[in-house]
Amino acid sequence: MNPVVHFEMGYQDKKRMVEFYTKVFGWKANEMGPEMGNYVVVHTGETDAGGMPLKPGFINGGFYQKNENPLSHAPSVVVSVSDIRKAMKDVVAEGGKILGSMTEGGGHSDEPQDIPGVGLWISTMDTEGNRLSILQPKGR
Repeated sequence: MNPVVHFEMGYQDKKRMVEFYTKVFGWKANEMGPEMGNYVVVHTGETDAGGMPLKPGFINGGFYQKNENPLSHAPSVVVSVSDIRKAMKDVVAEGGKILGSMTEGGGHSDEPQDIPGVGLWISTMDTEGNRLSILQPKGR
C-alpha cells in the first residue's frame, strides 16, 4: 500500500498564511526561500531531528504560492511510492493525467522534479479531476 505522507495547499499571502496556521493550530512553519519556490513546510505535530512525525497517524504538509492556474488553488495530498515512473504509468493507464513539475527556470516538465534531500516528485490528476502528487522518497 502507498500511504499519504504529506499535504499541500496554496497561499496568496505567505506572511498571513504562516500567522494563521501557527496561531490557530500551533503548527511550526519553515520558510524555504526563493531557491525552493518560497515553499513553506509545516510541522503539524512533534517531529524527530529529521522533521519526521513522532506519532503514527499524522502527516506534515506544505504551502506554495498560488498562481493563475486554477489547479494551484485546490489542496492536494502527496502519496509515497517506491517507483515514481511506474506510478506515473499507472496513473495514465487508469485514466488519470500527468500534470508535471516545475523546472529550475520556472517552466514546466513532464519529468519528476528532484527535491533536494526529499526525493522525486510530480503532480498528477485522478479520474475525478482531483490534483494529487506522487513522491518517491530518497533512498527508495
